[in-house]
Amino acid sequence: MSASNKPVIVYGASGFTGRIVCEYLRQYGVPFIAAGRNEQRLKDSMATNVPGIETADFEVRAVENEVAALTELFSGAEVVINTVGPFSKYGPTVVQAALDAKVHYSDTSGEQDWLITCQERFGEQFAAKDRLLSPGLAQMYTIGEIAANLCLDKPGLDTLDIAVFWGGSPTIASTQTILVNAATSKAYYLERNAYTEFDPNEGLVPLVVPGQHELAQSLPWGGTSHPVWFKNDPRVANVKAQGGVFNTPLMRGVPVIVANALEQTKDMSDDERDAVLTEMAAQVMSEMPPRENPLVNKSLDSVHASGPLGRAHCVIHGNSNYQQTGLLQAYFAYHLLQQPPRRVGFASGCQAFGHKELLGVLREFGLVAEPVLTVQN
Repeated sequence: MSASNKPVIVYGASGFTGRIVCEYLRQYGVPFIAAGRNEQRLKDSMATNVPGIETADFEVRAVENEVAALTELFSGAEVVINTVGPFSKYGPTVVQAALDAKVHYSDTSGEQDWLITCQERFGEQFAAKDRLLSPGLAQMYTIGEIAANLCLDKPGLDTLDIAVFWGGSPTIASTQTILVNAATSKAYYLERNAYTEFDPNEGLVPLVVPGQHELAQSLPWGGTSHPVWFKNDPRVANVKAQGGVFNTPLMRGVPVIVANALEQTKDMSDDERDAVLTEMAAQVMSEMPPRENPLVNKSLDSVHASGPLGRAHCVIHGNSNYQQTGLLQAYFAYHLLQQPPRRVGFASGCQAFGHKELLGVLREFGLVAEPVLTVQN
């Protein structure tokens, strides 16, 4: 059965991020289908975890992760929001179905290899159908991209040094994604507009965090999406991004967990490796984290932009990291139901809608502070 009477589909709606997306779609008054594999889990999640759900115009649909089944569900809709990761594993099926159904696609990924796959495998096909393919629309990457673009409003800056930090616990899916990404993919930064591999043995890197005396510990975090989005931007030649959580003991444990995962799975088949990584992820995080508390769940994005004779620095403080992601995804749908994007095919949220516009949405809902922008003139 198609989705002809509901223009937006949230795939993976029962998950932590998916239900937040539904919450903001309700606030925007956008009708949607909450989709996933388990109908009862979807119903329970909507009823229990989405405030004000009784005022939303929505349906629940169970669907298998197969191209034919998803294409049938997506047909007649305008937008698909995918929250089911690891995206390198489950994403291709959903993107292919979105392409076949001719709908706009977005997801909450941050997997660098997945973004590159989307660009190389699907980008031109989405553009040919006049549809937007925008993976990685999420707090961990989009806010930093906004900050970078604010810096780049000053001409003559070609190098971006990006730091992303957040407070809180990763979700079950995020934990699994971290392990899968570490075990199967390399991480890259951008140097003279070419992908350059991070040293996989470098370990934790201490970074200065604006506004505090203590250094924070960071990792390449899979390379992040920033090098991908800026690779073909003529303003930018070099991009390096590091990230992490404010919780130092937790950050110190991440390399150990990843090293153990690599060691245990190095000689396994793909199926065997996936099973072991899933089990290891469950040992690290087996329950949904609590609903975010803005006094605890904070975010900070810092971007130093430089050129031969110029400097700019932008800091954006925020709260409720997953709510930022949910809002960005809901706005993605809300916008596309009214106006076409600035770009079709493979494009970031900033490229498709404008970085100042996305910043305005986040400010409107009280999720980020006014950026602190310092420019050397």
